[in-house]
Amino acid sequence: MPDATGKRWYLVQCKPRQAPRALEHLERQGYECLLPMHQIERLHKGQLQQLSEPLFPGYLFIHLDKVDDNWLPIRSTRGVSRIVSFGGHPTSVPKIVISQLANRQAPMLPALSQGDQVLIDDPNLQQLEAIFLSKDGNSRVLLLLNLLQREITISFPIDRLRRRDV
Repeated sequence: MPDATGKRWYLVQCKPRQAPRALEHLERQGYECLLPMHQIERLHKGQLQQLSEPLFPGYLFIHLDKVDDNWLPIRSTRGVSRIVSFGGHPTSVPKIVISQLANRQAPMLPALSQGDQVLIDDPNLQQLEAIFLSKDGNSRVLLLLNLLQREITISFPIDRLRRRDV
């Protein structure tokens, strides 16, 4: 449903990994845009990093009027691929979806969750498999190991772990 000005929200597909660039350039041209982000935690080279990533990678939302707004510069804007269309016509996004995205409070997604399988990357332990239990401070984690038919819990430095891709 359009608002009082006749504007509606539309979905813009961005070039790979260029949604923040597209957002910046569209806003510089005076367009109202929304790029919902979420916080994640990622294990990279033995370090936990907190990152902000787009909730919908490769897409952002733009508020446009079919009559009053100039749509031509959008497609040639840096980082923009196209406006999502069906049957050759841009499809609007319901306003309630946009308001829920704009007002949401999402928790940070952890790099490791309880029960994740990890590999201990230590020359003495030769790629030993373990199960992640929890964090033990900022630089250590608690792991569950199966050694000699027994399960034991150990505290281990996070910089010597790798996530096991199952």
